[in-house]
Amino acid sequence: MKERRNAQRKNLMAYSQVFDLYSGSLLGHLGDLHLEGAMVIGLKPLAENVEVTLAIELPKLPNINASRIAIPARAVWCQQDISPEFFNIGFVFKKVTAEQAAIIEAVMKNYELRRDAAP
Repeated sequence: MKERRNAQRKNLMAYSQVFDLYSGSLLGHLGDLHLEGAMVIGLKPLAENVEVTLAIELPKLPNINASRIAIPARAVWCQQDISPEFFNIGFVFKKVTAEQAAIIEAVMKNYELRRDAAP
């Protein structure tokens, strides 16, 4: 699959829960994140072009009191995970406010899974 995103995604150490804000159903857990979108690891596939407002539960962040952010998004791809009981769902955010962008950047900074090579 050709890479189409402009921003580098960050794999996360904190697998925060992600819900459909309006139905309340659990979509899965946050696998990676960037300012333009996210990848959710879920138990069910989701069709492309489905629009949903993602409610992302936030891990503890320094100087940020929010426990959840809600961002309108569109599913752009879905594929079975390497573990066949899971599905990876790629979302593009439709609109991110300046406050949400600051929270996303804080999550990426504080919870990025670093795969540094040993010296």
